[in-house]
Formats: sequence, C-alpha cells, structure tokens
Amino acid sequence: MIIMRKEKPKVVIIGGGTGLSVLLRGLKRKPFEITAIVTVADDGGSSGRLRDELKIPPPGDIRNVLAALSDVEPLIEELFQHRFKNGNDLTGHSLGNLILAAMTNITGDFVLAIREMSKVLNVRGTVLPAANRSVILNAEMEDGTIITGESKIPVSGKKIKRVFLTPDHVEPLPETIEVIRRADMIIFGPGSLYTSILPNLLVPKIGEEVCKSPAKKVYICNVMTQAGETSNYTASDHVKALYDHLGCPFIDVVLVNNGEIPEYIQKRYEKEAAFPVQADAPSLEKIGLQVVQDHMVCCENNVIRHDTNKVANILFRLLD
Repeated sequence: MIIMRKEKPKVVIIGGGTGLSVLLRGLKRKPFEITAIVTVADDGGSSGRLRDELKIPPPGDIRNVLAALSDVEPLIEELFQHRFKNGNDLTGHSLGNLILAAMTNITGDFVLAIREMSKVLNVRGTVLPAANRSVILNAEMEDGTIITGESKIPVSGKKIKRVFLTPDHVEPLPETIEVIRRADMIIFGPGSLYTSILPNLLVPKIGEEVCKSPAKKVYICNVMTQAGETSNYTASDHVKALYDHLGCPFIDVVLVNNGEIPEYIQKRYEKEAAFPVQADAPSLEKIGLQVVQDHMVCCENNVIRHDTNKVANILFRLLD
C-alpha cells in the first residue's frame, strides 16, 4: 500500500527589516514551503547608495532574508553578511549587497540575481522582491506635509497619517501574485509597520490579492513601539493602520507578547523613545480577531527579539 505524503503547507511571509529575518530563522526548521515577499523601498545606508549609483532595487532587506533562509556553513553566511568598516568607498557596504549588485549586473535582472544567489546559499524557500524595481515610500504627516524617502520618515519628528508609494502604478512579479493565491497562510511582520510591512502591501495588486485570499492571515505585532512611526500605539492601533491603508479587514489572527520585558531592557529602549506595545486583547477581539497571547520574546545582546522558535511553533499549530 502506497501512502501519499501530504504536501507541505504553503506559507507566505510579507515584510522586511530585522524582524522578518529573525522570524525566518525559526520557520525554515518547520515543514513549510516558504516564500518571503520583501520590500524594495529602502533608501538608506549601503542599499541606498547602491540603489542611487547603480540604478538597481535596494538589496539590503533581500540580503538579510537570503542569509536567514540559507543552509550553508556559518562562515559563508558571516562572509555574505560582512560589512566593511574602512576602505574609502567600501566603508559601510555589506559584501552581500555588493554580490547581489554584481549578480544583477551580470544577469541583467534583479529577480534572476536573487534566484542565482539562492542556489549559491542553498536557501530553504523562495525570496521575491515586492517589485522588480525600486519604489519610493512617501508619508503624509498629520500636519499635511509630505516626507519622501523611507529613511527620512521615522526621523521627521511628525506623526504619520498615511504612507504611499511612487510611482503610483507599481507592478508586482507574476510569481508573487501566484504564491499569494496558493498560500495556506500569509504572515505579516514582525517589522516596522509603516516602512517595512506596508510598502509591500501598497503595491496595488499585492494588497488586492491579500484581501481576496482565503488563506489564514496572521499579523505578528511588534513587541516595542517605534519612535517616529508607532509612538503610543497599542496592538489594535497597529491593526487599524493596516486596515486603513488596504481598505479591508484582512487579518484573522494576531500574535501579541504578554510576557514581561526586563527592566534593564526597557530602560535601554526608553532612550530611543520605544516602549512595550500594549496587548489590548479586548479591542482586538472587538474587531473580530483571534488573539494569541504568549511570552514570545527573548533578549540577545541587550536587544529584544521575538523568540523565533516559539513563534514558529505557534504558527505551525495555527495551521492544524
């Protein structure tokens, strides 16, 4: 008798920044078919320099995701993530960024460059940019002013009303739309609400497909507020901002931390005007969300992070 093996659940993760990379290190150990959709709105640091000088999409968030999903010797990953600290024009550049830029130049296509680097790094899953071109993230502030550039928005000192992309009509990759349509679960976050998660969802067809998708949709709420983006935001404020931008209530489940954060960590974050996000479960339930609360954080080098293994286990159970 032949027993047919059940296909791996198809999981799509949408975001950018450190939070996405941390989550993926845990998820890749689970029997998931993973696709990460990553923002291309970054305009700061090494990514911004390469974006401006070589006219390519910013590689930084893509690099971090490739490293997180890689299955190579630790030294190879360390080499890929190495950042030069001196050398005139090399200072501040990550070697992985330079390799992705070189591969884009060789292949003539950013997506193909990612695909080839995925083979080199033995990546467990698929990494797709939200678009095969750079986009510019803009923010309309509460006072009506417009801030242009992802890196400038959090340091403007003003409260964000909404964010939007230019150009207006950004086309996603056909394979991005296909994986969203086939997904069993779509995960948003953790990551900067306005500058890591929303830039993906604001690509018109991506947002539309997410709203239509029958997949279980899970939002992993940030543990700490972020100065210049989400000051004083509760968990439900994060969700409402997502809903306001997409114009539909698309989330089914929200994961929130209810564990204590050590006082010494809180004091460190207070210097950055960052505070624990209030897990206002009644407000989340009132808008129709299943709320999963747990102590889902850990401290590494005085930095608070989601406990990648615990979160991966919770997500795995949600697919049952």
